[in-house]
Amino acid sequence: MAAVDKDVAEKFLDSNPTFAKQYYDSRFRAKVISDLLSTTKKTEVDISSYHDLNSVEECEIIFDMVRDMQENLQMERAVFNLMRHLSFMMRADRMSLFMYRQRNGIAELATRLFNVHKDSTMEECLVQPDSEIVYPLDTGIVGHVATVKKTVNVPDVKQDSHFSEFVDTLTEYQTKNVLATPIMNGKDMVAVMMAVNKINGPHFTAQDEETLKKYLNFANLVLRVFHLSYLHNCETRRGQVLLWSASKVFEELTDIERQFHKALYTVRAFLNCDRYSVGLLDMTKTKEFFDLWPVLMGEVPPYSGPKTPDGREVNFYKVIDYILHGKEDIKVIPNPPADHWALVSGLPTYVAENGLICNIMNAAEDEFFNFQSLTQFLGWSVLNTDTYDKMNKLENRKDIFQDMVMYHVKCRKDEIQNILNTRELYGKEPDECEEDELQKILGGVLPDSKQSEILEFHFCDFEFSELDLVKCGIKMYYELGVVDKFHIPRETLVRFVYSVSKGYRRITYHNWRHGFNVGQTMFTLLMTGDLKRYYTDLETMAMVTAGLCHDIDHRGTNNLYQMKSGNPLAKLHGSSILERHHLEFGKTLLRDDSLNIYQNLTRRQHETVIHLMDIAIIATDLALYFKKRAMFQKIVDQSKTYESWDDWTKYMMYETTRKEIVMAMMMTACDLSAIANPWEIQSKVALSVAAEFWEQGDLERTVLEQQPIPMMDRNKADELPKLQCGFIDFVCSFVYKEFSRFHVEITPMLERLLNNRKEWNALKEIHEAKVAKLDEAKKAKEEAGAAALAAKQGSAAQASQSKTCVIT
Repeated sequence: MAAVDKDVAEKFLDSNPTFAKQYYDSRFRAKVISDLLSTTKKTEVDISSYHDLNSVEECEIIFDMVRDMQENLQMERAVFNLMRHLSFMMRADRMSLFMYRQRNGIAELATRLFNVHKDSTMEECLVQPDSEIVYPLDTGIVGHVATVKKTVNVPDVKQDSHFSEFVDTLTEYQTKNVLATPIMNGKDMVAVMMAVNKINGPHFTAQDEETLKKYLNFANLVLRVFHLSYLHNCETRRGQVLLWSASKVFEELTDIERQFHKALYTVRAFLNCDRYSVGLLDMTKTKEFFDLWPVLMGEVPPYSGPKTPDGREVNFYKVIDYILHGKEDIKVIPNPPADHWALVSGLPTYVAENGLICNIMNAAEDEFFNFQSLTQFLGWSVLNTDTYDKMNKLENRKDIFQDMVMYHVKCRKDEIQNILNTRELYGKEPDECEEDELQKILGGVLPDSKQSEILEFHFCDFEFSELDLVKCGIKMYYELGVVDKFHIPRETLVRFVYSVSKGYRRITYHNWRHGFNVGQTMFTLLMTGDLKRYYTDLETMAMVTAGLCHDIDHRGTNNLYQMKSGNPLAKLHGSSILERHHLEFGKTLLRDDSLNIYQNLTRRQHETVIHLMDIAIIATDLALYFKKRAMFQKIVDQSKTYESWDDWTKYMMYETTRKEIVMAMMMTACDLSAIANPWEIQSKVALSVAAEFWEQGDLERTVLEQQPIPMMDRNKADELPKLQCGFIDFVCSFVYKEFSRFHVEITPMLERLLNNRKEWNALKEIHEAKVAKLDEAKKAKEEAGAAALAAKQGSAAQASQSKTCVIT
């Protein structure tokens, strides 16, 4: 067979293209395609020097990019390889990729790949977040392209109004011409790719635009593929957080701080942060009346700051800081200052006000998702702990009510016969009698107001039995004129006052006698003190009822002891612990149909009396006394500016806030009224008060194993006169001085207070004289002992000296 050289073979194949194709397909096509798709094969295109690409080289480049996707490289590397080849094909000095993003709602473009050319490496072109160059959409050709979403070819940047020189100045580079195109995902902007400075030509040509557009479809595909992969990873990580949250959310129900600690400690693996901070918002939607008064009085401006979407004031009562600085630490900061690092920026307030997640640093979207999952978990934690807290409160409330029932408060059928002896007179039960029949009985058993002196400030309960005081309490409602006006059933009134008396425990001081005395003083301030002129009959009924109920079921120990001893009351009520319990106890009695003296009131009347009782009983907490007395003093001052007493009365009758403040101060005056009794009464009552304090001191010493304060330490009983003087000066004097200045009819209370102050001061001086005499005697004894010891030591020294001389 004759030899065939290269030229002959090429001539034959050119003349027989069908045969050439068949021969290629059968012998080489499969292997060529296999080699092109091989992940180990890299492009063999030489781009070290610029030249026109043939179709085979161009296919090699395309297959190289396909292999990049097949190898699941990161998005930046795949796009980098594309841009490196594009810079070669278009003869671009360099190319850059700007990613579109929104930060704080403002759109912008940031460098991701910068200064890519045919000989560059990925490492030198990938821009780190702290080195990125950011273009607002209204700046530069890049911003213009992102705005118009069209390819832009600028032959001479000096002639283009959109060109910005700040990057040239920053990089010490001179841009001459630009070819830039947007990368879109549907209608959404993804990025802008830009080629700069045509090599071997004055500017980029239309052919360059076609090349860029042709390969831009491939860039779009790369970005979409990697974006879907990125979303898949985000959802996977988010699912991991959610699964973890579901497993952890029920592990800790009792303590929200420990739950937050668990969350922050675990999620640190998902969020790349140095520091976390959680601000806890006050959940209170309505303010207490004593916090509203200063606003209503015009002394404090109304709150005008930010509010949450549900209307709460933005008040961070606690901040939990989780800090990562080598050694992990968690800090709980109650009542955080305004300059706390997390609050000073105003971002927590902004988030609380708008109910939105604020990603101020534009963290990666997967971190946003993880953070969103974290906030959901913390929300579940708050809900769970809040539910658990409510459950505990209900449990404590149940325990308290069971205790109330066990104490047999409600007036029994046989007990009511002590007042309404219907069995003896009519041979039937009170509920079987007509109102006239019951009124006839009460007319005979209730005391005379003058003879019993229930209208006097110097009323003394010593000569009355507890049952007599119940009758006096019923009598006060008749004197107020509310029994018939508000259709209070006689049997209900008797049962109610009788049950209130039983609701007081048989303790040393805060018993039924004290409860009645407070109600009687309120009644006297209204009637004899002429304060009734400001109040309606409905309001006076509520005020006297509040006085009678104000200390019901008192335990003989104060609020602080309830907290220290872990009493269920302290767990149920966060503040004014006992006062809120007395209020709830009284309202519980009123919810019973057979005890509800308000049963025939209209709905609005009922709301009024309950509202006033709420204020009046809570106001007996001395911790609130100092919040209200300045406001009361201003009301007294204001009353002196009116020449006509009638005009002042008309003004006050419609001033709801001022009437409530006066009523609250009246409750304080009533609660302390024992201090303003005649000395013969006050001195005995003071010993009862002190005895109850000493009993609490004994409990603190034995049960709590704590040293009581002097007022409650029976070992310091001799200091009682001194303590009484201090109590009168610091607390009581203001109350009765201002009431005497307000209404001259109340002056007797002040006079007796001042007299009692003199008596206690005299006893204090006697005690101090005794103590001084004992101290002098003790000092003289110590001085005599010291002199004797000195004399003895001197004699011993002389004897020692004499002995030394003899030996010498």
